[in-house]
Amino acid sequence: MSGMNVTRNEVVQFVVRISLVSLVTYYSAKWLMKNLDPTNKNKKKAIEHAEDILRKLGPNIKKSAIQNLNDYEMVIASHLVVPDNISVSWDSIAGLDHVCQEIKESLVFPVRHRDMFSGSDLYQAPKGVLLYGPPGCGKTLIAKATAKEAGMRFINLDVAMLTDKWYGESQKLASAVFSLAVKIQPCIIFIDEIDSFLRARNSSDHEATAMMKTQFMMLWDGLNTESDSTVIVMGATNRPQDLDKAILRRMPAQFHIGLPNEDQRLNILKLILRREELASDVSLPRLASITQGYSGSDLREICRTASVYRFRKLMRESSAQPVANGGTPKVSNGTVPNGRRMEGDMPAFDEPPAITMEDFDKSLRSMKHSKYTTGVLNDARIDLD
Repeated sequence: MSGMNVTRNEVVQFVVRISLVSLVTYYSAKWLMKNLDPTNKNKKKAIEHAEDILRKLGPNIKKSAIQNLNDYEMVIASHLVVPDNISVSWDSIAGLDHVCQEIKESLVFPVRHRDMFSGSDLYQAPKGVLLYGPPGCGKTLIAKATAKEAGMRFINLDVAMLTDKWYGESQKLASAVFSLAVKIQPCIIFIDEIDSFLRARNSSDHEATAMMKTQFMMLWDGLNTESDSTVIVMGATNRPQDLDKAILRRMPAQFHIGLPNEDQRLNILKLILRREELASDVSLPRLASITQGYSGSDLREICRTASVYRFRKLMRESSAQPVANGGTPKVSNGTVPNGRRMEGDMPAFDEPPAITMEDFDKSLRSMKHSKYTTGVLNDARIDLD
């Protein structure tokens, strides 16, 4: 009997030792995996940032939804944008009144007043929206204004965030995008340059990329079976012809954001320059007429460069004052020979000088030179690409 007891004790000790060794090996391997992963620090920062964002959204989201978020959803949540933090509104967009009005009627109104049409199976916001057109025409601005006016959470999806070196992790992150959006709905998932992520599939695609695209489309289709969910996937691109046909089918609401015409350019210029001091010789209708083929982003850059030119001209005048026997102008009591006050090496102004038409002409010539040099103005595909 004693021999039997000793044997049992040895067996128990052996099992305990094996268990301890297994536990130490498991946690050691887990620690090594975390520390060898180059993205581990970035994931920790993303989770901390996500927790801060979710605290701001806390009063408007069910506590159970926030508490049940997994690590993958927390990583995606780090790219959340709170509607109150979006500075863009419909008033920030000029020259696209017809597009904004259509989006308000077909997307914003059904989201904000979904209770009014609860008995209808058809009156609801589309599950997918595509904004396409030349770059710099306001596609991203429209997406942000839509999220703000509809009171929707906004996930600015970075495609690089979905890629991971570990097999299967990309699919889990893609799944987390939709599971998080459903928990915090109403929500917009915005993908800028969507053609770089969901372009047409072919046999040369990498296996991991093909699986991620398939997973994304399967989850997207899953939303269509849930009529109660208010999750909209919104994409922007200047190459719609490169998108997969299955993606175009999932984005029934498509809006072309084209280059502005003369009247639209005039409205854009008025919006950009509404707070600027303009000289009496500035003619915005003339400036709108000579900027044919320019996008809203181009017009903003022209105005920004013109604003810089007005100060550059005065700085050069101050530094080029004639002095005896050459050299630099002497400063006396904080002034230079022309009487202007100096603050360090910069002339001081009681009021900023007005932007003149000459400044706009110089700015426009500079941009035209840049566009001709880069071949943009000679591109026959400017309407699409």
